[in-house]
Amino acid sequence: MSQQATILIIDDEPQIRKFLRISLGSQGYRVIEGGNGREGLACAALEKPDLIVLDLGLPDLDGQVVLRELREWTQIPVIVLSVRSSEAEKVMALDGGANDYVTKPFGIQEFLARVRALLRDKQHAATDVAQTVSGPLCIDFAYRRVSLNDQEISLTRKEYAVLAALARHVGRVVTQQQLLKDIWGPSHSGDTHYLRVVVGHLRRKLGDDPAAPRFIVTEAGVGYRLVADR
Repeated sequence: MSQQATILIIDDEPQIRKFLRISLGSQGYRVIEGGNGREGLACAALEKPDLIVLDLGLPDLDGQVVLRELREWTQIPVIVLSVRSSEAEKVMALDGGANDYVTKPFGIQEFLARVRALLRDKQHAATDVAQTVSGPLCIDFAYRRVSLNDQEISLTRKEYAVLAALARHVGRVVTQQQLLKDIWGPSHSGDTHYLRVVVGHLRRKLGDDPAAPRFIVTEAGVGYRLVADR
């Protein structure tokens, strides 16, 4: 996969970007770069890389914020690469959706091994769950497309993130707290009104009657469940 994989580096230190560009390029990876959080988010959206290397100490946005914004719309694997070595920072990043955490200074051979492992995992995941179908509802994870009765539906980032989270656990209840933490961030785990609004919008776009749902079932006081394919 290395000959085809694109890796995005989001780091404000030119020397680190150069070192990673040379090291990753020598392994056959295509490397793109963002020098701050906003550049990195734009590159992620436009280039759709296979993996992201993310620094936390960025000049415009904290890396934890960048990670949270990424996880609103994509499950691209993310390796955090940071001088921050505290357990609290690592836990926050991993809970926020990071796949791995490497502390600077770092050994390049171990880092490259972690890159290879995450790209293998991504390749397997894309093969296993490219699409989830619930009756006439189709969710294509590879291209972030949702269609109903073969007609594509336009969703906001939050709407897609909620539907995709339910689809990854189709037939099973996903708690309100889990959805809020994963999509809005750990500090919003009690803001259930955010979730109710988004689910309401989703139901309208899907033509789903909450009193007799075809797709999204409310488990009162617990969370939501996407109905399994009938």
